[in-house]
Amino acid sequence: MTRRFDPALIPPAPDLSLENDLWKNQIDLIAGLDEAGRGAWAGPVVAAAVILPRDPSIPVILAGARDSKQLRPDQRSKLEPLIKQSVLAWGVGFASCQEIDELGILPATRLAMLRALDDLKMKPSHLLIDALFLPEIEISQTSLIKGDQRSLSIAAASILAKTARDRWMVEYSKQAEAYAFEHNKGYGTRAHLAALERCGPCPQHRRYYAPIKSLMNKRAEEV
Repeated sequence: MTRRFDPALIPPAPDLSLENDLWKNQIDLIAGLDEAGRGAWAGPVVAAAVILPRDPSIPVILAGARDSKQLRPDQRSKLEPLIKQSVLAWGVGFASCQEIDELGILPATRLAMLRALDDLKMKPSHLLIDALFLPEIEISQTSLIKGDQRSLSIAAASILAKTARDRWMVEYSKQAEAYAFEHNKGYGTRAHLAALERCGPCPQHRRYYAPIKSLMNKRAEEV
């Protein structure tokens, strides 16, 4: 039987409760990991890893940090440099839409997380991961449901992953203007679907995702 998640575990804002428990056990380098783009129809999935310092002022410095989906773009843009300036280390990793099609979204997400860890300038001693586990590595880790709403490390990673991916999508939109990726960031909207029906998929569309796969099958039947 699947255990239900207790909403009472979610604090008013992400905090250092989980990190403090690990720090008390002499586990100093704790990396929070999260991703952006798993549900998009197009573009890469992007992960970020953040190691916060053992500093009680960090929650004050990063006040306002939340799950990136709960923040406006201007709030994320303001927090991104604060995070990068305040942490011990941060890293970002990408998995392409081709890798998503080849591997599936969950393995591709794990691959992006591994690349984010490789991008860190120091090796963490423990991982706090939003709702995933990385069996490929031997570093001790904790998978947390709603982790980006509970752990400040994961919330910070969520923001870095989202801002990195949004920049990538805005830049790519110059090569595929019909899809307005600068606005929808590759996610499903009515305008995005209309552009797909009008123009077909571009190289950044995930071929095995249902809306794209259905459209491609429909076009094949019409030939």
